[in-house]
Amino acid sequence: MAAKRVGDEPAFILHRYDWSESSLILEVFTRHRGRVALLAKGVKRHTSNFRPVLLALQPLKVSYTLSGDGNADIHVLKGAEWAGGHIMPMGNNLLTGLYLNELLMRLLARDDPYAYLFDVYGAVVKLLATQQEEVIEPVLRAFELILLRELGLLPSLELETQTLQALEPQSSYVLVAEMGLRPALDGDRASLTGVQWRSLQHALEQGEAAYPATVRACAAVASALKPQLRHLLQYHCGSPLLRTRQLMMDLQTL
Repeated sequence: MAAKRVGDEPAFILHRYDWSESSLILEVFTRHRGRVALLAKGVKRHTSNFRPVLLALQPLKVSYTLSGDGNADIHVLKGAEWAGGHIMPMGNNLLTGLYLNELLMRLLARDDPYAYLFDVYGAVVKLLATQQEEVIEPVLRAFELILLRELGLLPSLELETQTLQALEPQSSYVLVAEMGLRPALDGDRASLTGVQWRSLQHALEQGEAAYPATVRACAAVASALKPQLRHLLQYHCGSPLLRTRQLMMDLQTL
């Protein structure tokens, strides 16, 4: 029986590692099939047509055959082409893009599709390529919120998690990994008011418009939101510090 083929699948490469002297394993985020692992045979040879195409943070269309009954861990890459649209991000924006890739690698299970998250990721990567650093901060916070929500890891932002009581509009609350939203304490470094948390919740509920709505909602609170989301993401990643975050911190000290 002929192997089943997936053709012209929108994709981004998240990570790559050696398989043999001439081949690589590509961890790929696809729109309709989620994260998949593809064996790229012979791609390390200088004569490979795939070599200049298989780059991170670039929109691609890939074709591959499903190994076995389609449930195998690794499938075989048969074709790849650049889908066009933008150049490679540079500098801090490149590191930011690699940070997004590390989040997806750590948090996405294989073969679970997240079409809307894929579209949001593509929009963020395109923005990173334009070098608009002044708008990156709220965009990153919006992506982190949408990622957590899509994966079912974000509690309601309208209620105290433990009591299920509605947030008081002018009271301050903190998002904590082990407890969800709780009232802010004197020692908390960052917090948001009930109104601000509810604004974020409302933005996330806007369906296909959730991404631009969440970017707007994050604009005024991005700095206070950053440490809270980072703590929550690190908790779910099972790591005290992501590799890309450590690299960013090291470069800032040079």
